[in-house]
Amino acid sequence: MTTEALRDPTRPPPFDTLTPDLILPALDRAIAEQDAVVARLAAERPTTFEAAWMPLERAALGLDAVWLTVSHLHRVADTPALREAYAEGTKRLVEAGTRLRQNRDVHDVLVALSATPAFAARPDADRVAVERAIRDFKLSGVALEPAARARFAEISVELSRLSNDFASAVLDATDAWSEHVTDPALLAGVSRADLAMFADAAKAKGLEGWLVTLQAPSVGAIMTFAENRDLRARVYRAFGTRASDQGPQAGLFDNSDRISRILTLRRELAALLGYGDPVAWSLATKMAESAEQVLGFLRDLAARARPIAERELADLKAFAASELGLDDLQPWDIGFVAERLRAARYAVDEETVRAHFPVERVLAGWRALLERLFGLRLQARDDVALWHRDARYFDVADETGDVFAGLYVDLHARPGKRGGAWMSEARPRLREGDTTSPPVAYLACNFAPRGEAAPSLLSHADVITLLHETGHSLHHLFTRVERPSIAGVNGFEWDAVELPSQLMEDFAWNPTVLVSMSGHYQTDEPLSAEIFEKLLAARRFQSGMAVLRQVEFALFDLEVHLAEAGVDPMATIEAVRDAVSVVRPPAWHRFPHAFTHIFAGGYASGYYSYLWAEVLAADGFQRFVEAGVIDRATGEAFREAVLSRGASRTAAESFRAFRGRDATIDALLIRRGLA
Repeated sequence: MTTEALRDPTRPPPFDTLTPDLILPALDRAIAEQDAVVARLAAERPTTFEAAWMPLERAALGLDAVWLTVSHLHRVADTPALREAYAEGTKRLVEAGTRLRQNRDVHDVLVALSATPAFAARPDADRVAVERAIRDFKLSGVALEPAARARFAEISVELSRLSNDFASAVLDATDAWSEHVTDPALLAGVSRADLAMFADAAKAKGLEGWLVTLQAPSVGAIMTFAENRDLRARVYRAFGTRASDQGPQAGLFDNSDRISRILTLRRELAALLGYGDPVAWSLATKMAESAEQVLGFLRDLAARARPIAERELADLKAFAASELGLDDLQPWDIGFVAERLRAARYAVDEETVRAHFPVERVLAGWRALLERLFGLRLQARDDVALWHRDARYFDVADETGDVFAGLYVDLHARPGKRGGAWMSEARPRLREGDTTSPPVAYLACNFAPRGEAAPSLLSHADVITLLHETGHSLHHLFTRVERPSIAGVNGFEWDAVELPSQLMEDFAWNPTVLVSMSGHYQTDEPLSAEIFEKLLAARRFQSGMAVLRQVEFALFDLEVHLAEAGVDPMATIEAVRDAVSVVRPPAWHRFPHAFTHIFAGGYASGYYSYLWAEVLAADGFQRFVEAGVIDRATGEAFREAVLSRGASRTAAESFRAFRGRDATIDALLIRRGLA
């Protein structure tokens, strides 16, 4: 493979020929091309959009083509060689990006461009792309004096390395722990499908019996179904102390020092730019106006949820004592007891529900829903290079058969794949003359692996996750914005970016949709109306505890970034729990040490975004409800008003265009069972 193939944003990523040794040469070539553009702009000082902006955009596309591919591969198929190349490449990429955004000559060229009469007549997307770039130059320290500018660049590189190391430690700690089980009695209560998953994991390691791991499907199976309390406690402790001083490999993957250093450097960066703290710096690009506004929003939700959560916990304790003989309910009992109480109260048996959602049937119903809502058709292809046998590629076509986008799908957990679920950009929408290259997205989840004896069976929560990431994917695939830096999710206010994803989740609560995604893996019978009604009745089961858990995470994120230097993050989270939590983990629990969202992802000082955007999503979904839920006209309106516009206008403007007014919190309170 040549470096040109990896740098071409109009071609599919060359996963079949990409090897770690090719990454840095391709990246260096792309960086050199960007540096050459910067030098030319500084020397020539052009004042037209075509001469001043387009060269920068083309150079960025070459860089993105390399790094979007490499970063995706790092998430889904990590190896020691790839990790080494990724770490070094990240360093070079951050240095190059900082070098560009701190270049005063380029900044001045863009400012001069924005002041020309011709610029005022440009399309909205052109103007917004340039204006956002000028803002980002300022937020990257372009106005700082040389010494401060150099320090800003130095910190940016170190932060990038620390974040990468943090995520790698979590992945390594996850993969390093397992428990080999040879006595089937130890796994009493676990479903046949999960037993098959454990057996396949053991077989992959050349072992007899079963292997329990810290992959999400494995942890979920044990914490929800395993009757053996000691096993639940061991898994809970191993999972809750990953990458910490208390972990099973204490000291080997410990993120304690990284957390401290990350927070220190973020405070220093904020101060260099004149912000009082990292939260104020973060909110400069978000919908929320101040930390006080967000803290008030979160504390109000906590106040509404806490009385409900206290009643829910009391119910759990009473049920555990009277029905299960557990007089001292512990955190590792919560999931197990909750599942038993849910089954008793609503007659919802999770194993029975999952049997109706084999992954292939879910995907068939998923595709049908997308066609009914948006006229979107997914056409599988087998001639596109992939990274693993689990992955698939689909052309995304409209009702006439015209292909306008592409989608990679990778749904199953495995070693070397990052936990969680996500959508990320593979290729942007591009127009060169009369030719348009389609946008392409990656959709990744961590569902139970396909087994040799049984298919991958999804929980209802897994179906919700699939629809959540579908919302993000549609935001990218439906874009009509021609400037990639503000197309799709790019540049969209981070505390509103969950609007499409959380809105799509609510379709999993519609009987027509859910039944269409179901079919018993043995009998092919669809989900019955009786089971659906039980799921619906249980929808807000423990909703108060769930809201408090989200508030806890969001408040910790804000408080730890608002705190003075040197404050122990564990002291911060304990203080947050004092204020809002009803379930208290043991003192040895180390949640912050695996909180990749804020220490290795894009949610630093922004984890509140999930709840903030849920206000928009819950209110927005009501328009679908008013139209009968599965309504093509409403789908098209959502596509036009929100999904196609990217950041070419503010999220608030796009929401108003769809809903006809600003969002209110009422629908969220109802959705969460708080009203």
